[in-house]
Amino acid sequence: MKDLTDEECDALDEYYTKNMPKVDFTKNGGYTKKTPNVVMVDEFSGKWLLLKALETQKSTIEIIREMIQKEIAATH
Repeated sequence: MKDLTDEECDALDEYYTKNMPKVDFTKNGGYTKKTPNVVMVDEFSGKWLLLKALETQKSTIEIIREMIQKEIAATH
């Protein structure tokens, strides 16, 4: 995966600032609590997650869930 240019980062930031995704935590195996868990990631990981979400048309939650499932499967 190539690194983003400053212009590309700015464009993604502007897009998601103006077009906040609507998330329904009750669908697609989402959270059952009223308040979702919050995960903080570094800037590189956040950019990677956003790009992967755009590329795969999945939410960042789905991507993280799949990564965790693969890690668990690899240990068993």
